[in-house]
Amino acid sequence: MFLHGVFIFLAIPSWLGESCEMAARESITTTTWGSVNGQEVKKFTLKNKAGQEIDVVTYGATVTAVRTPDKKGNTVDVVLGFDNVEGYQSSSNPYFGATIGRVANRIGKASFIVDGQRYNVSKNIGENSLHGGVHGWNSKVWNATVEGDRVVMTLVSEDGDEGYPGTVTTTATFQLSDDGELRIEMQARSTKATPINLTNHSYFNLAGQATNAAELYKHVVTLNADRWTVTDNESIPTGEIRSVANSVMDLRKPTTLGDVIDKVPGGGYDYNFCLPEPYDHRKVNFVAKVLHPASGRCLEVHSNQPGVQFYTANSLSDVIGKNGTEYLKHAAFCLETQNYPDAINHKNFPNSVLRPGDIYNHIVIYKFGVEI
Repeated sequence: MFLHGVFIFLAIPSWLGESCEMAARESITTTTWGSVNGQEVKKFTLKNKAGQEIDVVTYGATVTAVRTPDKKGNTVDVVLGFDNVEGYQSSSNPYFGATIGRVANRIGKASFIVDGQRYNVSKNIGENSLHGGVHGWNSKVWNATVEGDRVVMTLVSEDGDEGYPGTVTTTATFQLSDDGELRIEMQARSTKATPINLTNHSYFNLAGQATNAAELYKHVVTLNADRWTVTDNESIPTGEIRSVANSVMDLRKPTTLGDVIDKVPGGGYDYNFCLPEPYDHRKVNFVAKVLHPASGRCLEVHSNQPGVQFYTANSLSDVIGKNGTEYLKHAAFCLETQNYPDAINHKNFPNSVLRPGDIYNHIVIYKFGVEI
């Protein structure tokens, strides 16, 4: 349950406030995790009373580990990634766990018009732009502070960065609750009108990060989406928004991935799904639920965004990840809450332009638990 617009003020003794602050900080530990171009990379480990742990690093504001127990109490890491920062810098990194910006997903022809002026941004996937361009926010070292039980990361993207207009100041806040909710809140402000579409790009396998497709196919997926954005052969939206009804895109009822994944055009899911209208960015809505029946581990996703890119790691191939694990096709799934891809070039898609004086606010909650 989420409460909006309710503020309760309590007077508490100063000594009690200090002890609460100390307890909150003890749930987050900080270590040095290497360096990039002379900049120190920090790792923060968030812990809760349920025995769950989340690792986030300042390189790319990246979630590098999620350790959570199954119904028997066995804890494993359920996100794909690398053992060190060098892995995340490598060309084989498919954006594991990163905060993606300035614009997640694709921009067709790497070009768009804002207020009558055309901008050309960097091309990094054919003639198109993907996930912010050649040096997107996933490849930058963010500043970070611990504020109570939250890790707050900050990045300044200068005017002209990858071709985008305006200096954008962004924060990504990570918070882990005792009931298993990893809350990520991304905010941005800009000095000029510019498209913004952030997302977290974690790759999940609830059986464990090393189990690949054999276990992914056993996952049961439910998506709260009644439409999807149709794409061309380069995964660029055509502008058509189609109903999921009577198609392999209809995941509104619990569906075992192994029963449908080979029927999906393109060798698996890599499509933006649209949450039911009316959409209200002031509310956090149910997006998806995924269950791995054998372990009982489940993941629920809630967000205030109008869409979610459901991706089943169709392009993964021979990536050597944590503990020498070889990640292969269909090793994991992503649920990237977002605005629709290429929204800047489609008037019938939700607005993606952030203007000076306005605040972009994106909330996504990944809740990890057990279903017995």
